[in-house]
Amino acid sequence: MGKTLAYKILENHLLEGELRPGNEITIRIDQTLTQDSTGTMVYLQLEAMDVDRVKTELSVAYIDHNTLQTGFENADDHAFIKSVARRHGILFSKPGNGICHQLHLENFGVPGKTLLGSDSHTPTGGGIGMIAIGAGGLDVAVAMAKGAYTLTVPKVLGVKLTGSLKPWVSAKDVILHVLQKLTVKGGVGKIVEYFGEGVSSLTVPDRATITNMGAELGATTSVFPSDENTRKFLLSQNRQESYIPLCADEDAVYDEILEVDLSSLTPLAAKPHSPDNVEAVSEIGPIKVDQVAIGSCTNSSYTDLMKVAAILKGKKVHPDVSLVISPGSSKILSKLAQNGALADIINSGARIMENACGACIGMGQSPKSGAVSLRTYNRNFKGRSGTADAKVYLVSPETAALSAVKGVLTEGTGLEALPKIDPYEDFPFNDNFIVYPEGCDVNNTPVEMGPNIKPFPRNTALPETVSAVVTLKASDNITTDDIMPSDSRLLPYRSNIPHLSDYCFEAIDKGFPQRCRQYGGSAIVGGENYGQGSSREHAALVPLYLGVKFVLAKSFARIHRSNLINSGILPLVFADPADYDKISLEDELVIENAPKQVMEEYITLVNKTKNESYQTRANLQEMEKAMILAGGKINMMKQQ
Repeated sequence: MGKTLAYKILENHLLEGELRPGNEITIRIDQTLTQDSTGTMVYLQLEAMDVDRVKTELSVAYIDHNTLQTGFENADDHAFIKSVARRHGILFSKPGNGICHQLHLENFGVPGKTLLGSDSHTPTGGGIGMIAIGAGGLDVAVAMAKGAYTLTVPKVLGVKLTGSLKPWVSAKDVILHVLQKLTVKGGVGKIVEYFGEGVSSLTVPDRATITNMGAELGATTSVFPSDENTRKFLLSQNRQESYIPLCADEDAVYDEILEVDLSSLTPLAAKPHSPDNVEAVSEIGPIKVDQVAIGSCTNSSYTDLMKVAAILKGKKVHPDVSLVISPGSSKILSKLAQNGALADIINSGARIMENACGACIGMGQSPKSGAVSLRTYNRNFKGRSGTADAKVYLVSPETAALSAVKGVLTEGTGLEALPKIDPYEDFPFNDNFIVYPEGCDVNNTPVEMGPNIKPFPRNTALPETVSAVVTLKASDNITTDDIMPSDSRLLPYRSNIPHLSDYCFEAIDKGFPQRCRQYGGSAIVGGENYGQGSSREHAALVPLYLGVKFVLAKSFARIHRSNLINSGILPLVFADPADYDKISLEDELVIENAPKQVMEEYITLVNKTKNESYQTRANLQEMEKAMILAGGKINMMKQQ
């Protein structure tokens, strides 16, 4: 029986365990990345481990989220990250260099390597043939300290591609189609692997768009083969020595297969307020547009922006539309400036934003109240744009640029094809934004820590009896944005958990923090896919700080579940989902003989308020059980 590409790479990195779906394994991690929204906490945790140099082949600290400096807080965080990076042998990417995933693809991604990143869109690296996994910050800190990562072996879902894309249809439409078919829960517990003759028609930037937004499927990661397209991309970045060909065996067996005929696809859009709420642009119709935002780690490549420049050349952005564009890297912006495309973009009436995440994470460019905003981003959760009643649609760069000119949602089908763009033009080497840790170590490089940086909360060992009052009852698809909002108000405080605690669940229930403080020990009850979205572990650390003992839900998103366990918070799943309706706000829930029950298949939860009990599962692997018993991952490591 032939092997999938995903399992070939995992097998080559296997340190412990058997490579079978559902098993717990430990793999070697070759590379890590962090960004500054999660990075400060990562490096506080790394410092707590008392390590000298990182054990990975390469680790990079990127600054791309908190680049809006309206006070000292963000600059202090950047200085802290830079100092810790230099102490431990980590490369530091300065603000303005670009978005971590685009930069890593350009400068450091290597086919066949493993990459762990403290950002949910780390799977972008799968576009170049890596096993690139998004994880919580503590997992990334441990990977830097030990060079290893423990996970549950996913199944492999094969997406067989045939045909090739028609004009005005792009890679964004491919992943929107897959989301439409599989939903935001369809990839949970799976690696999505692309294969088939249609793969060769997609460039590396195309593939990176698809693997990037595969995070919205809930997948562990997504991966493409490494082939002639990969070689050309690496050659264009002056990194041809990193190329190796990689693919699945011809007789590889997949756990599931989804077939996609690329030639049958049309321009698509994800309607408010979910990435899987997908419909054809032609069916949505010419709705009036107020704002268009092009960029993000999904669609800020050189190819994407050259297409945008070609559409805007000689045209004028509609008077009623605000068009903002964020290039993915300093290399891309420099190339656009050199070849004249930047002038075409500016002359159309577009605004050029910094090479950063920016509006995608709610850091500026919030649309007006009630606005329709077309964005080439990866998420359109309600309120994520910074405007609660905005209607955000996710579209391709081609659809976005054309709509910005027309003033209404418009597809290009039937129009003259865009000029051919060479996706593999040569990019001169430039590392002027990279700070190398040469000659630095823990003995000669002190940590710079500003007053906004506070210690991260630590849990205690699991007691015999866990008693908690339900301080929040939530619906399905609660996002980490819902749990811990991320916008221009709060991003400067990512290193200050006490400050953030006042805003936990503020869009869902503003009374949540006060109830937590009132009752001491508390519990959260949620629906399906609890904790989807960003990898930010603040969505676990802030509830821990507020005294949350466990979360009881119908199902969990992968990264958030791991973050809860890392923090020593028990993630419980209803054995009977109907029990969700029986629990009310401020019910007192108790787990007796908690350490013993954690080791068993079922955990009985007693509702003392209503004098009834419920069967739940934690579905913990052996290492996860040890973490829960110890009160979190760091406590477990110190015990060991």
